[in-house]
Amino acid sequence: MTQYETRLFIANEFCESSDRRLFLLRNPATGENVCHVHEAGQRDIDRAVEAALAAQPAWAATNVHVRQKALNKLADLLDEHADQIAELDAISTGRPIAYSKARSRLDRGALRSVADLAGCVLGESSLLTPGQLGFTLRQPFGVCAGILPFNAPVATYVLLAQPPSSLIELTVTVEVRRRICAKLGPAVAAGNAIILKPSEKSPLSACFIAGLTKEAGFPPGIVQVVSGAGMTGRLLAEHLKIRKISFTGSSRVGRLIAAAAAQSNLKDVDLELGGKSPAIIFEDADIKEAAKGCAHRALSLPMLQANSRIYVHQTIRDKFLEVLKSEMKQYKHGNPCDKDTTLGYAHERQGTRVAEYIALGKKEGKCELGGNRVGDKGYFFEPTLFIDVPDEARINREEVLGPVGIVHTFKDEKEVIRRANNTECPSLSPSGSLASVFTKDISRALRLVAALEAGGVSVNVTSPVFASGLPFGGVKQSGMGREYGVDAVKRYLEVKSVIIKVAE
Repeated sequence: MTQYETRLFIANEFCESSDRRLFLLRNPATGENVCHVHEAGQRDIDRAVEAALAAQPAWAATNVHVRQKALNKLADLLDEHADQIAELDAISTGRPIAYSKARSRLDRGALRSVADLAGCVLGESSLLTPGQLGFTLRQPFGVCAGILPFNAPVATYVLLAQPPSSLIELTVTVEVRRRICAKLGPAVAAGNAIILKPSEKSPLSACFIAGLTKEAGFPPGIVQVVSGAGMTGRLLAEHLKIRKISFTGSSRVGRLIAAAAAQSNLKDVDLELGGKSPAIIFEDADIKEAAKGCAHRALSLPMLQANSRIYVHQTIRDKFLEVLKSEMKQYKHGNPCDKDTTLGYAHERQGTRVAEYIALGKKEGKCELGGNRVGDKGYFFEPTLFIDVPDEARINREEVLGPVGIVHTFKDEKEVIRRANNTECPSLSPSGSLASVFTKDISRALRLVAALEAGGVSVNVTSPVFASGLPFGGVKQSGMGREYGVDAVKRYLEVKSVIIKVAE
């Protein structure tokens, strides 16, 4: 219970919470207690903000090459300690360690790309107004905050050139985007200070990485980590001296974050929220590749971008179901630190929610595969597949965040676009994150790309899938703002216009 770093990280030092409040972390695979973690309160948040305010001006004035050097050093340290970080995430979230280790070789790419972008952010100039020289400056906000999700505290997004040929050997086709890096990297590259709050369900890797930032050369106060639950997040969202906040998590909590930000100081807000992303399989698709991809995305990393609503053309439904079930059966639960485990991710409350949704699914449709809890310990469930579920059913409308997929059938293109965009189900959980289309007809694919209401659309590969240099984010209720891409650092800079009168 004492082998993990569980304290707050403020001004480059680990410290206990000011009022000694602790919360218990449990291993989702076994249900056993892991450790007690310090929970930040008002005084801790105030102290972190003051440290950030004191340090940020000098950091912003530092030569950009110094900031780039620190980011690249942190990337090296993340790579060096990849196995330890993977184990901490496995213990906290149940995420199979095999996935993290397979991806560790490419982890540092995310931070390095952000470091490169730090030197490329420039303003613009204008001579359009006679007698004036106009130009813009991009300047850091100051103090920022980042709130991380439980299911992917460090390693989150995957770049797939194609679905993996095996469940474990992903290193050739996968580039990992670090969730911490998605917030930390751009913020500090732009000259801000940032306060990170990991989920109370998965705080260990963030606490560990906090110590690495000091070793990488970040000054005290530039990167800080404060653990805690909803109260700690609310304190960050409401703080009058924090100028920007980035949140990844549920739509419900995202609304609370946005409201708190608006009611305090109208701080800038980025939200990556929940969704119910669709995959659309046409009759000319490669069924094997489509099924493999849908199984991988629905089961390996339950998250908002996973294609949990699968629409299959009626002429290939039976064949697709057969292949999909075969692919899903390959995923196995077990000790997340065991290299042969390929299925995980849960916590006690989420496990209860998944059980409720599966029970609803059995009433609202037909359970074609799985549907049972794994063992009598922990919070894991078998790979589960439903068919014959009405569009208005709760399990189809709401995000499950568990190893659950739903297969629907459709007749034609117009029908599936309408259903995927939720127009007939106003209360449907938003699908505005990422959608996938499988077809060999490029004209059809381009029509779907334009018609689907999503922040991104992948063709002949399942989401989440990313291309280096492109932004990521949702539309509608799946979020606001963007992360990643060539403009990642710009999201952490404010634009100031300057006008100079030119003498005649």
